[in-house]
Amino acid sequence: MVSLVSKGMNNSEIAGALYIAESTVKFHMSNILQKTGFRNRGQLVARMPVAG
Repeated sequence: MVSLVSKGMNNSEIAGALYIAESTVKFHMSNILQKTGFRNRGQLVARMPVAG
């Protein structure tokens, strides 16, 4: 899910790509941000290691 966020996708787009409800995306994003201590998606993406 975080990789989709890093591509600039919003919750609705992520939900469509993963065939899940948008509310499920919101729930998981909230948990990811809480567990990492980041306040928003921008911080999360900025601190993600670059794969490659």
